[in-house]
Amino acid sequence: MIPSTDKPRESRLDPAALADLVAKGKEASLAGKTADYIPALSRARSEAVGVSVCLADGSIIEAGDSRSPFTLQSVSKALALPYVLDTIGEDRVFARVGKEPTGDPFNSIIRLEASAFKKPFNPMINAGAIAISSLMPGRTGKEKAEGLYGFASRVLGLEAGKTAAMDKEVFASEAATANRNRFIAWFLKDLGIMEGEVEEGLDAYFRQCAMCVTAVDLSRLGSCLALDGLEPRSGRELMSRRAARVTKALMLSCGLYDGSGEFCVDAGIPAKSGVGGGIVAAARGRLGIGTYGPSLDLRGNSIAGSIVICALSEALDLFEL
Repeated sequence: MIPSTDKPRESRLDPAALADLVAKGKEASLAGKTADYIPALSRARSEAVGVSVCLADGSIIEAGDSRSPFTLQSVSKALALPYVLDTIGEDRVFARVGKEPTGDPFNSIIRLEASAFKKPFNPMINAGAIAISSLMPGRTGKEKAEGLYGFASRVLGLEAGKTAAMDKEVFASEAATANRNRFIAWFLKDLGIMEGEVEEGLDAYFRQCAMCVTAVDLSRLGSCLALDGLEPRSGRELMSRRAARVTKALMLSCGLYDGSGEFCVDAGIPAKSGVGGGIVAAARGRLGIGTYGPSLDLRGNSIAGSIVICALSEALDLFEL
């Protein structure tokens, strides 16, 4: 059963209120910069800010650059994890990836090398996400990504018959500058974590990161997670309840890299960020939020997105803890 959205605070949410938050996000974004370690991402408009809220009945409220396309990057981890959990099972996934936060940057390998744990701490950092990508069904990276793209097309609420698109320029740019991720993948292979051929697993990972989305798409993903895997409005199951809940738990503890604790204190809802400028957030039983703002803080999180989501959590009393 889909929870009712007949809540006073949601009913007062309108495009004008979101536009005010967009303006605040634009001003704050002046302090950051776009990601430059992937050359294609550095060309994003740093002043762009968009926000979309998807209620449990499927209705969308949006403002700013909410329809501007960008690539998922690490937000894709919030799609890849439930897809793999439902495809191969939880036991097999967590035999290779842990469930603990690191407090380290997203591409750090310090704990992977130094800890007796000997596997990535969680699926929301690069090491864990690369291991997850290697577990996707398919022999080649393209085959692995095709399954994920099909799953994503349904969860993102794309029209029937349409499939999520990949940004070929970003994919090529990412693959050409991925020395650290290749090092991580080969180290995972040495530990017996990486399944199949290393380059095929990496190819799948690069393809998932280069998936094109908008803030509206992310809000639909957030709403699906908020409803424990159900499609907004129709109530159709798009992912299992368990996969949605496991994903949200890891988003809450690990979703904003080494800024996860601070964001959890300020927003109190599960969220996942990416260096492409996107953030997806889910307020259980109520709504999903998608934001876009490619100007990043030092931790790689969208400045505008963080401000907008924290403000919405306060205004709508979304804090879950």
